[in-house]
Amino acid sequence: MERSRIAVAGASGLIGSALVRSLTADGHEVVRLVRRAPRGADEVRWDPGRRQVDPAGLAGCDVVVNLAGAGVGDRRWTPEYKRLLRDSRVGGTAALAEAVAALPEPPRVFVNGSAIGFYGDTGDRVVDEDGAPGDGFLSRLCVEWEEAAAPARAAGVRTVFPRTGLVVARDGGAWGRLFPLFRAGLGGRLGDGRQYWSYIALHDEVAAIRHLIDTEGLSGPFNLTAPEPLTNREITAAMSRVLRRPAVFAVPAPALRAALGEMAGDVLGSQRVVPRRLLESGFRFAFPGIDEAIRAAG
Repeated sequence: MERSRIAVAGASGLIGSALVRSLTADGHEVVRLVRRAPRGADEVRWDPGRRQVDPAGLAGCDVVVNLAGAGVGDRRWTPEYKRLLRDSRVGGTAALAEAVAALPEPPRVFVNGSAIGFYGDTGDRVVDEDGAPGDGFLSRLCVEWEEAAAPARAAGVRTVFPRTGLVVARDGGAWGRLFPLFRAGLGGRLGDGRQYWSYIALHDEVAAIRHLIDTEGLSGPFNLTAPEPLTNREITAAMSRVLRRPAVFAVPAPALRAALGEMAGDVLGSQRVVPRRLLESGFRFAFPGIDEAIRAAG
């Protein structure tokens, strides 16, 4: 891709910060959307909860990437926090999509983050991008999240929805909490361990987003997960094997439900999601296996 001006919302998050590093290393001009007063010409203020963003701040951008949203696993899902989860995603997406649509010269692509939570609990069933949405809170949230991008699509902007799985990374996200436990010898399976986890190495996550940006003609949903999902039991064994630590502990399902409340349903749920459209588009994973993904995370 030729040198481009790229706006990124959620630039301070796990995926966003890695994406910004990758883009700037290749000479692209990155504009960060921030919720405080801008500190330089490379920042634009916005308020996703109030659906406010200055379209002028996006002027001249070739690409707009939205990865913003309150952390799903950061707090217990109280009614107030569920409202924050929704407002930060749906409101932020609506604000950006409307701003993009209002530009005299809109960007050529709008990448709007989503998640495999879209599909809900799929059990042992293999699910690709044609899968129907589930009926839980996260599924409904993902549906609204993607629908909020409608103004950009209506304006003719190529719009892509990367539905991200569990990102294998040392710092941040769900895996960032697993690494310290396993290194301390306190790791173990969650529940019975038979639930499928659809994971992706952080390196491949960033590479896949850039592939979606760069490849003309790609639009709609793309699952960003490694080709072969594994069970929690298999991933626990891999963490023990790669980190050379025992993984004899297990967290019973009732204890998870007591500790996490409604969110425990998604931790114990099974999602056997595969990246059919991503592979068909020509993307190749650098770290497709769980052992190599864990090693790549350090």
